[in-house]
Amino acid sequence: MSGMTARKKGQVTYYSAEGNQQFSTLVTEQVGDGNIRIYFAGVTGSGAETEGPEGEIPACFSRFENALRETGICDSLAEVDFLEIHAFGTAPKGPNPITDPTGYADAKRRMREAYSKAYARYWAEELPDNGLPARFTVYLEELPNAKASFEISGTALLQRRAQA
Repeated sequence: MSGMTARKKGQVTYYSAEGNQQFSTLVTEQVGDGNIRIYFAGVTGSGAETEGPEGEIPACFSRFENALRETGICDSLAEVDFLEIHAFGTAPKGPNPITDPTGYADAKRRMREAYSKAYARYWAEELPDNGLPARFTVYLEELPNAKASFEISGTALLQRRAQA
């Protein structure tokens, strides 16, 4: 588990990047029968080869998978079932919502559609057997990472018995 620290408290384990005192990269909860509920911290798609939802969504899920490997929980996202996904896309930079509220509303609608389509395509191609999350929400907001246009967090379940 290089680069990560783990702190266990009862049924919960907090995994953080070394030196990170602000939040956990992921948190696990033992839920019985060897099953583990996994809470993935929000990660951004910054640094993706392709900008926008088509490039950033795969980059985010890749970061989730790397966290699973680095912590030794499992080797692949194919081993977990996602229960919930929260996605944040950047708000449109234009048109100005005050001077062109209709144009701004249209830009927001197009962005939400682009994120939703890219997510659905990624899910169908990469994770078709990983359950269907009960919630997939795309919020459009300002992100703390100015280089990112997308951030995602999620909850998944590693079912040991289902794999046996």
